Amino acid sequence: MSKLGLIAGNGRFPFLLLDAARAHGLTVVVAAIKEETDPEIDTRAAADPGIHVHWLSLGELSRLIETFQSEGVTRATMAGQVKHKQIFSSIRPDWRLAKLLLNLRTRNTDMLLGAIAKVLGDEGIELISSTQYLEPLLAQPGVLTLRAPDEEEQKDITYGRTVAQAIATYDLGQTVVIAAQACVAVEAMEGTDATIARAGALFRTLDHTLDGEIDTEISTTPHPATTLRRSLTVVKVAKPNQDMRFDVPVIGVATIEAMRSAGATCLAIEAGRTLMFDPKAILSAANDAGIAIVAR
Repeated sequence: MSKLGLIAGNGRFPFLLLDAARAHGLTVVVAAIKEETDPEIDTRAAADPGIHVHWLSLGELSRLIETFQSEGVTRATMAGQVKHKQIFSSIRPDWRLAKLLLNLRTRNTDMLLGAIAKVLGDEGIELISSTQYLEPLLAQPGVLTLRAPDEEEQKDITYGRTVAQAIATYDLGQTVVIAAQACVAVEAMEGTDATIARAGALFRTLDHTLDGEIDTEISTTPHPATTLRRSLTVVKVAKPNQDMRFDVPVIGVATIEAMRSAGATCLAIEAGRTLMFDPKAILSAANDAGIAIVAR
């Protein structure tokens, strides 16, 4: 039976990929990251002899290679987030990864993961795109929710895409949060949901009443003291030369929950290049919240 190596980060992504690979009849050799992977992976392996789990720490690149080689793995994929701050602060590199880090021109995730992919390839392990097994979860083009973006939200989407594509070029993040064609927040190392939360918190500080007290309710109409509309539009893009082997744009129900809490009313994503984890649940949550989702 063919084998697939799975480098598993956090969240549900690794489990979705695991299910898809097993449905294709593949034995899955999981490299579970101690700092990130959900321990539930062991429970899954105990119930399925086609899943082999090996735990290792961030930075153990040599051990990763040795594990895959000993299991006869020649193809592998990455699934699940590894927090950017973990990569650049908590990591304890072995000699192989330390050498790789010293040779990096810039310390961004694309450069690091691309270098790791090359090392794996040199050792006979091809890193493939996770979307190869998850194509049904890629966003389809069009308005995905019951409500389409209104005229103001569409303006924010157009502006937001311009900004997001510009910052994505520099691997700064994939998400921006916009209001009235003004950029409220830009994603950095914290991730999409934290960026949305930060935008909501910042936006609330603009929502003052006339007597100077902070208004805890977000209104959908402009306050006399500000020209900003009281809603946020979230725009998430792939990088211009997105390597679909890693750092694929992803949204989930948690994204919708973060938007609801922040007062965001619209989400724009890229069709064919954004994974939707549990699309039915995402769209149900968005419709319940009155949030418009559009993919292009």
